[in-house]
This record gives sequence, structure tokens and C-alpha cells, in this order.
Amino acid sequence: MGTFAEQLSRNEASLTKAEKKKIIFLSCSVLLFSVMNGTMFMIAVPDIARSFALLPSQVSWVVTGYIIIYAIGALMYGKLADIYPLKTLLTIGLSLFATGSIVGFFAPNYVFVILARLIQASGASSIVALVFIVPSRYFPEERGRILGIVSSTMAFASGIGPVIGGFVAGALNWQYLFLISATVLITIPFFRMWMPKEEKKEGKVDVLGAVLVAFAAASLILFITTFTGWFILSGIFFFSLFAWRIFTSEYPFIHPDLFRNVPFRTTIFSGFLAIVTMFGLMFMLPLMLSEINGLSTLFIGLTLFPGAMAAAFMGKWAGILTDHRGSRQVVFLAFLLMIMGFVLLSTFNGSSHWIIGLVVIFSYIAFPFIQTATAEIISTVLPRKEIGVGMGIYNLFNFMAGAFGSAIIGRILDYESTIVLNPFSNAQGNAIIYSNVFVGLIVLTILNGCYFYFSFKNNE
Repeated sequence: MGTFAEQLSRNEASLTKAEKKKIIFLSCSVLLFSVMNGTMFMIAVPDIARSFALLPSQVSWVVTGYIIIYAIGALMYGKLADIYPLKTLLTIGLSLFATGSIVGFFAPNYVFVILARLIQASGASSIVALVFIVPSRYFPEERGRILGIVSSTMAFASGIGPVIGGFVAGALNWQYLFLISATVLITIPFFRMWMPKEEKKEGKVDVLGAVLVAFAAASLILFITTFTGWFILSGIFFFSLFAWRIFTSEYPFIHPDLFRNVPFRTTIFSGFLAIVTMFGLMFMLPLMLSEINGLSTLFIGLTLFPGAMAAAFMGKWAGILTDHRGSRQVVFLAFLLMIMGFVLLSTFNGSSHWIIGLVVIFSYIAFPFIQTATAEIISTVLPRKEIGVGMGIYNLFNFMAGAFGSAIIGRILDYESTIVLNPFSNAQGNAIIYSNVFVGLIVLTILNGCYFYFSFKNNE
């Protein structure tokens, strides 16, 4: 069978340039649908509520349930990738994704819609988990460049999703959004043909540990999205049991030594804070453009579209810079872009929507830079046999950060403010609180940059 490293070397050596291009194209294609599937349905939530006469708290499960399963699934598939072939896991994941999409299209009631979304998430999570592992496993010499392409695909999907979702839901019906996602079914035969053949590796999956961490993560996400005290107590309880399990099991789901790795731990936490700010921004911008600028859903999507396209274009350069300048330098560049974007948004908040569409580009293009660089650090500071679970933890924290950022920003925006923190801002009325939140994001990003710098410096 050979060692894990020998199998990876054989995979790299056996792939031709044409085969590598096919794998990258396939991976990015399914990733596009996976990410788009989340953003499209956020736009369609009001239509789903009207279709079934639902309260906001009821219809929110279309998004919340999906996020929970998606986040947990990313961790689970990441761990399984350390043992089982990527081709097998992707076949299972894509099949579940397509099955959930078909169930959703024919859903006769709201219960089936939720069931369809959960099935979708259980499959779609395999895509985001495994696509981030593909560069490390098959293209170690071009890892940064490929991660840049992957990150730019995610940025493009995040931007185009609301536009497509609004158009399809408006022109046809929200159920046709499920039909769009079902098209991933046609990619399965190509993955079976083009993905390298791998053997099952040594190791076992600690099922009890997996269940405990799944309940713990679900509890924390529910607490973040609902601020219900029982969920944080449940999360602490299950995480305590999980901590006990990883120190007593012969084959722990996550080896405790992983958390003793300072660069890994620093990157996970710093990446978490960065994604909190980025998703807080993405959550806040549509609300701001609707409340302050009075834009419709379609025009909000069109206003943010240039930023998403710029992020998609810059993803390639994020990968090139990561390969040539080093991942840590690219992280600092991402922090700088985020700060520039937040300063401009705080200053020009309340201006014409086309000005917002231009200045938001700085913040949007930071997304592929921070994601490419942090993923590259994790793939280099961990042993190859632990990259799968490491990436799984990375994705889990990213999704938790997204939920946390949206929830916290949503709570802050409930308050009003008459004091403008940015002396250069002309914000008035309701625009003041938005301007001040951007100032808060600036401060958080600066503190995050200092933490990242000194943690690596002290470790060296």
C-alpha cells in the first residue's frame, strides 16, 4: 500500500497538465453551486414565508438548519478525507446534494422544504470540505495558486448567488432554486473518471467523538443565532465530553496534539475573527442599502456585484502572491484591504449607492486574500495525514464565524446612535449606527492583525 506521503507523491507525479485542469475545473464548478445554494435561498426566504404563511422565526430554519448541518458536515468530511479516497466521499456528497435538491423542488409542504435543505447541506458540505483539500493532496507545488482559484470561486458564488436567486424567484418560483442545485448530479461520472485512484488509509473514525463534537457545534451555532442560554450550556456540556473523549480514545476524532500546534491555533482564531468581520459586512450591506438608500433586492444585488467580481478576479493573484511572497505577508495585505474598505464605508455611508458599490470593492477583494493565505498556512503547518481534519476544523470555525458575525451585527443595528465616531463621516439619522459599526470593524481588524503578528513572532 505504501505510506500516506508516498501515495500523495504518486498522485502528483501521475497527473498530466490536462488532468490537473479537469480536476480544478470540476472542483470549482461544484463549489460554485455549493456556495450559491446558500446565498440564493437567503434572498428567497420572504417568498417561502408567504407561500406557507410562516412567521419569521419559523422560516429562518431554511437558513439556520442549513448552516448547522453544513458546518458540522465540513468537519466530518474533512476527518473522513484523512482515511477514505476523495473520489468516494465526493460521490456520496454530490449524490446527497442532488437528492436534497430534487426533494425540495417537489416539496408539498414546509416540512419537506426543511428536510430537503438538511439533505442538501449534508451533501454540499462535502464539497467545501474536500475542495480545500484537493490542492494539498494533488498539487502541493502549486498549492497557493490553486487555493487562490478556489477562494475566487467562493467570492464569485457569494456575489452572483443573490442576483440569480432574486431573478429566478421573481421570474419563476423559489422552488426552481432547488432545480439549479440539482444539476451537480451530472458531474459525478466525471469525478469518477478524472479523480486519481486512492487506497483507503490506516485509521478509524471515533463515532462517539464525532457525535459529541457535532452536538457541541450545533449547540453553539444555535446559541449564536438565537441567543438562548440553554444552548450555550448544552454546548459547554458536549464540548467537555468531547474533550474527555479525545484524551481517552485510542483513535480520537481530533488528536489533542493538533491544538498544541501554535501556528495552527493562531491561524484558526485569527481567521475566525477575520471571517466575523467579513460576514458581518456582507450581512450589513444589504440592510444598509435597503434602509438608507431605499434599494430593492435586485438593485442591492447589482450594487454589490462589482465587488464580488473584483474578488473573483483577484483570487488568482492572491494565490500567486501566496506562493511567491509567503502566506503571512498576504494575511497582512488582507487586513490592510479590510481596514481601507471599512474606513471608506464608514466615511461615505449614506452616499449614493454607486459610490458604495465602488468603495466596497476594497473590502470584498480582501476575502480571497485572507482565505487563500490562512488555508495555505494550515496546509503547511500540519502533517499531511492531518490536513483533512485540520481543514475540517478551519471550515467549521469559518461557518461559526459567519453565523456569529451576522448575529452580533444584527443585534448592534437594533440600537440607535446620535454620536458619529468617524470625524470624516457625514452620516445622519439611521446612517450613523452603520458608520459606527464600520469603525468597530476597523478596531477589531487592527487588534486581530496585532494578535496574528505577535503570536507568530513569539512562536519563532
